[in-house]
Amino acid sequence: MFRLRPRTLLEEVLEGYEPHEPELDPPFEVIEPARLSSALVFSSPHSGNIYPRRFLEWARLDEAALSRSGDAYVDQLFHGVTALGAPLIKARFPRAYLDLNREPFELDPSMFEGPLPPYANTRSLRVAGGLGTIARVAAQAEEIYARRVPVEEAVARIEKLYKPYHGCLSRLIQRAQRHFGIAVLVDCHSMPSAIWRPGQAPPGGLAPPPQRPEIVLGDRFGTSCGAHLVNAIEAELCGLGYIVQRNRPYAGGHITESYGKPADGCHAMQIEISRALYMDESELRPNGRFGTVAADLIKAATALAEAAATHLSRRRSAAE
Repeated sequence: MFRLRPRTLLEEVLEGYEPHEPELDPPFEVIEPARLSSALVFSSPHSGNIYPRRFLEWARLDEAALSRSGDAYVDQLFHGVTALGAPLIKARFPRAYLDLNREPFELDPSMFEGPLPPYANTRSLRVAGGLGTIARVAAQAEEIYARRVPVEEAVARIEKLYKPYHGCLSRLIQRAQRHFGIAVLVDCHSMPSAIWRPGQAPPGGLAPPPQRPEIVLGDRFGTSCGAHLVNAIEAELCGLGYIVQRNRPYAGGHITESYGKPADGCHAMQIEISRALYMDESELRPNGRFGTVAADLIKAATALAEAAATHLSRRRSAAE
């Protein structure tokens, strides 16, 4: 007997979707596990590498320069999490085109032709630095656009790319909560290896670390994720020989802050991986350690999944 294949969550989210650009159909992907068996949800919002033709025509920078502001290969580093029973959502468009780790309308009015919506946040520190939802600058603080962008273009990117991505991410989190009682979001990023030199004061007046971190875990200083979960992944990474730092200089961005509500059963942490660990930063190519780093990250994710399961089991036992 013939049966229709059930629709995937991605198909449900994108039902009736009209692509903003032909190259971005679909605008993001969800890599699903063969069987959903973990409360973890992984997100890679900055690893997209599909550059729409119109965007490149408007830009004064070439694709190679624009790529330096993204998280190259991070989605590939975490691809193996599906074997743990967890999904991975990843953007196909680059960060320089649209930044999903910002508020939806963090916009610099000097960039656009026409007035912004009255609810736009034009005064955030990220906007002032040129790194709003639609960035003004790329790596090395180089101006991205050769001319002003029509405000209609900005709104269209947010409506057709940003909102569907976050709508899908929200549904993945809600699904995890329904199945497992909690959800643990891991927001995956990379960072330049030269964040700061040992002994040099980092941004924000914080005390300098004794060593340059290779991995930074961000939990918004303990507010977005249970300490037992961060402790578990940190212990595993340290045991594998990595230099791990918490919240300095990356405590977690908009995604971690927005979704991390431990009291409501949703934990969120950000993980930043030094690019020098797994790639040639000048050539933007994977290096010889790529496979090892990817395997170690899956070990760390396994420890996190076990910690989440143990916590849920104890909570259920206490309720009986």
